[in-house]
Amino acid sequence: MTTLLPFVTEVMPSQPSRKKKTARGAAPASITNPKPPKAPGKPRPRKGNQPQITAPGQPQVRRGDSPEKETGALPPESPQDQGGAEPQEETRTFPPGQRQVRRARAPRKAATAESMAAAQREISVSEFFAKNRHLLGFDNPRKAVLTTVKEAVDNALDACEEGGILPEIRVEILQLAETRFKITVRDNGPGIVRKQIENIFGKLLYGSKFHRMKMSRGQQGIGIAAAGMYGLMTTGKHVLIVSKTARGKPAHEVWLKMDTAKNKAEVIADAEHPEDDQLFPAGHGTQVVIELEGRYQKGRQSVDEYLEQCAIANPHAQITYITPGNETIEFPRAVDELPDDPTEIKPHPKGIELGTLIQMLKRSQEKQLSGFLRGDFCRVGPQKAKQIAEKAGLTGRSWLASMGHDEAEKLYSAIQEIRIPPPPTDCLVPIGSRALLAGLLKEVKAEFFAASTRPPAVYRGNPFQIEAAIAFGGDLPGEEPARVLRFANRVPLLYQQSACCCFKGVTETTWRNYGLQQPRGALPVGPLVVMIHMASVWVPFTSESKEAIADYDEIRKEIKLALQECGRKLGAYMNRRKRMKREAERRTIFERYIGEIAQACNAITGADAEKLYAALLKQAQQKTEEADYQLDEDGRVIDEATHLTDDADVIIVEERQPAYIDNGRAPGSDATPAGAAEKGPAGDSLFEDASGENAVTDGAGSIRRTKKVLRRRKKKKKTASDGAA
Repeated sequence: MTTLLPFVTEVMPSQPSRKKKTARGAAPASITNPKPPKAPGKPRPRKGNQPQITAPGQPQVRRGDSPEKETGALPPESPQDQGGAEPQEETRTFPPGQRQVRRARAPRKAATAESMAAAQREISVSEFFAKNRHLLGFDNPRKAVLTTVKEAVDNALDACEEGGILPEIRVEILQLAETRFKITVRDNGPGIVRKQIENIFGKLLYGSKFHRMKMSRGQQGIGIAAAGMYGLMTTGKHVLIVSKTARGKPAHEVWLKMDTAKNKAEVIADAEHPEDDQLFPAGHGTQVVIELEGRYQKGRQSVDEYLEQCAIANPHAQITYITPGNETIEFPRAVDELPDDPTEIKPHPKGIELGTLIQMLKRSQEKQLSGFLRGDFCRVGPQKAKQIAEKAGLTGRSWLASMGHDEAEKLYSAIQEIRIPPPPTDCLVPIGSRALLAGLLKEVKAEFFAASTRPPAVYRGNPFQIEAAIAFGGDLPGEEPARVLRFANRVPLLYQQSACCCFKGVTETTWRNYGLQQPRGALPVGPLVVMIHMASVWVPFTSESKEAIADYDEIRKEIKLALQECGRKLGAYMNRRKRMKREAERRTIFERYIGEIAQACNAITGADAEKLYAALLKQAQQKTEEADYQLDEDGRVIDEATHLTDDADVIIVEERQPAYIDNGRAPGSDATPAGAAEKGPAGDSLFEDASGENAVTDGAGSIRRTKKVLRRRKKKKKTASDGAA
């Protein structure tokens, strides 16, 4: 402060003192010896508007402010000291303990339109997904391993089915380090021609399934190329592809990497390797090897669970899985028939928007409106095309080149008002009730199985079909919430369960009506597995990672209807099981006293005790005949007039039922149930082999017996239908 005293005294000569007033014109009080600083504490508030000691044009500094908050330039020297020059702003450095002044900021440089335009450039789609890889399912190391296996297996299944080949897929995960893995997936599909290898595995948004209206697992042309890009980013290793298209042609071995700036693959090495022919015993197939950073862990949402559910939804596939621990797990084929080949259809008029219609009018190969409506849409014949044109104020001979925005808008409004049949459903190939039951029976150890297939429906002009199946009882945990298995076009969905329309459909179904406990707004509690499959030409996923189905009202309605149908079958089964338990307990009580009653009657009346015992036992069996129900090879009651009798979508496994249901015999009873002597030939049951043991075990033998019984049923059904004809 002593440095500023001369200037302050000169600029403000009449400055009044804070505590003592002075006369006008008198010299100010001496402040050369300031008071010692007060101890730090709460600053005393200022009383009134008292002037501060500041230089003209400089910011005021309030008492109590810290040095960091005190900013501004030093007061300029007097014009006499500068020789007449104007005062200039400067910054001085003061010793510690004195006030400091911050240097004035330089003026901000504003960007111009030209400089902003020079910085703009095109963004490559691969560059975008490289920075936002969480959108594709690579948001954590464990999920990255699962996503890589999932994309490779989905492509293998699609290729085999389109080539008319029963899939044989081998998945191997080799652990190279703690967080580094080498994933190898090999199939027996038709292979890939050499010139398409770099486009399929090294270019995002490239494929043949995006524009066609046909059911398939892949949709976007992103998955396997994104997996290779992730491996390149995390390890720097190239992707290896081995492809063989025919027995007489050598196998091609290609090493490539992706240039994310150009969304283009760079081939590092390319050669023919005849020694790789031994990888493909069938003479054709594809193998892809990707090395990446990841983490392997068993349990829910793992590679093991994905392959298990994949075997359920694809019973026609045989999958061999080699874990990082060098353990081999086999998922044998349960069905020897390929699914039907879906038919490609054209867009439905009700499923397009105005902008899409305008683009179709410009790109169509047709010249006139009638040909455009009949050729570029499905379910539009000559009569419907005429009605649409007349409703829009046009004719069937109106030229497309002369149609503007107003005509297109009228045409769109006419399409929405005219009644048009729903799109065809031959583009969809559902799993089927019998295949669903075979898949669940192979992987889930339950006692009751039921399935339901809904008729096709439409959302936004896209046809879809919902299938549902449930498994109850057996070895399933009874005190946990039900397990929900979600599938879209035969692909398991493991993540984002609560955001999926399938999960919401399960929670909104009233399972209490079918004998299960269910908290409000939650899954039912009990030994239950619920499986839901959606088949569609375009599955509305919530993101590019394809982990959950979007919540459309039409889709949720069909899911609830399918689950309610399965629930009614489960409710009927549980009610019948309760009745059988009750009747078995009654018979136990009867049989406990029948012997004593027969002996007492013999002692009193002299009647034959054995005949009396047999008569009383027969009477007890008639009163509790429901405990003697016999089940056929599908677990349905024989000669019982219930709706489960004729239901081909229900399977009941006797061996996994509770102990009180033992082939119709009450616990503790030695009597033979009525009708049990005529059991039929051995080995003619879906769940028993020739020795009478349970055949539903892990292994190829049980699967062969299951398929044999299924073929026998199909043959009997065909013979019966021919006889009726």
